[in-house]
Amino acid sequence: MSSLHIENNRIALTTDNPAGQMISLVDRKTGHEILYQADEAWSGRNPSLFPMVGSTWKNGEYEWEGKTYAMKNHGLIRYEDLNGTISEDGQTITYTFDSNEETRSKYPFDFHFEMTYSLLEKGVRISYAITNTGNVTMPFSFGLHPAFKTVRQAQEKFEDFSIHFEPAAQAEQIVFQSDLSPVVREPKVLGTWNLSHEDIAKYATLIFDKIKAESATLYYKDQPRVKVSFPDFPLVALWNSGADNTFICIEPWFGHSDLEKVEVPFDQRENTMFLEPAETFNCFYDIETME
Repeated sequence: MSSLHIENNRIALTTDNPAGQMISLVDRKTGHEILYQADEAWSGRNPSLFPMVGSTWKNGEYEWEGKTYAMKNHGLIRYEDLNGTISEDGQTITYTFDSNEETRSKYPFDFHFEMTYSLLEKGVRISYAITNTGNVTMPFSFGLHPAFKTVRQAQEKFEDFSIHFEPAAQAEQIVFQSDLSPVVREPKVLGTWNLSHEDIAKYATLIFDKIKAESATLYYKDQPRVKVSFPDFPLVALWNSGADNTFICIEPWFGHSDLEKVEVPFDQRENTMFLEPAETFNCFYDIETME
């Protein structure tokens, strides 16, 4: 274990490898853990998804310039040990990773990946800077997979929780099937979703595209608990591993897995982004306690 820890008067954050991910985010005022604590239901904790969200239709295989490559689910970074440092003032943690011979055997591009955790008054901001360090255009996708704790006490139920998106506005729900059927895009007002194992069983993952929402707040009944802010992300997904589990993943994405049969080069997958040599992609999201 190589965990790093920072805290202020309100928030205590612990991170660790692989992926330099958050393993604990505690509200020091209430003593409550905000993040789901990993087990066999979701051992991935809170990885960053790069350079691929999900997988290709061919179980991670894809074609690039006449060669076949393959990555595991959600790309490379979630499986790597990143170099982590704490700032002198003890308020930020920065992780970095550079492409190498092994990563190039799976993803033939050079990049520098940087992720910074900065403490806020009541939470943490997670910022990303991904730079193309090669000499060719780099196709990629990016997403997040934070998992949040819901039920704390015996009297609480998963179905007592809801997620409120702001601003509430029209979006498209991407509905996919397991029988090779084309995906269906259904118009949907993304406003309030009451947590439901029935919905999760029906859709596997609830995926919303073309969102206008910039935040999602997890409520217990009428009490807000955690706010996740994700400006500029075009998609958000909601996921839980099944009826025996009570965590909820609120996942801002810039792209998504192949949800129907597609056989195109990697750079032609839906929602693919591109970085020219020396260009940097930047984004961030915030997690804040609302108690």
